[in-house]
Amino acid sequence: MTVKPEYPLVFEALKGILTPYAKKLTLKIDTPNSYSIDGPYSERFKKEIFFAAVQIKKNYVSYHLMPIYIFPELLKDTSPELKKRMQGKSCFNFKIIERDLFTELKMLTNRGYTLFIKDGIL
Repeated sequence: MTVKPEYPLVFEALKGILTPYAKKLTLKIDTPNSYSIDGPYSERFKKEIFFAAVQIKKNYVSYHLMPIYIFPELLKDTSPELKKRMQGKSCFNFKIIERDLFTELKMLTNRGYTLFIKDGIL
């Protein structure tokens, strides 16, 4: 798959949001085009819980964040600009580095992690 030259830079910037969580959770995939983190086994869900991932796709770089799928109220204060990047219920797509949106996504990821812990998912 041929990707645009800026996609690896976007990937690394988004991966940087997730890297601190890999120390607390389980790093499942770490390749040049895919990075994925899971939580531990959950008795409640009877499986390991997917937390987040970044992937380089053909037309964009995707950032998946499971906490917003389980807790859609996390999106209540999300900016319209970040919501425009959403595809589905828990995925954001980017083609370029957008620092303000990445900062907002970093805060959203932290709130999601905190809520996962508070709710006993992690």
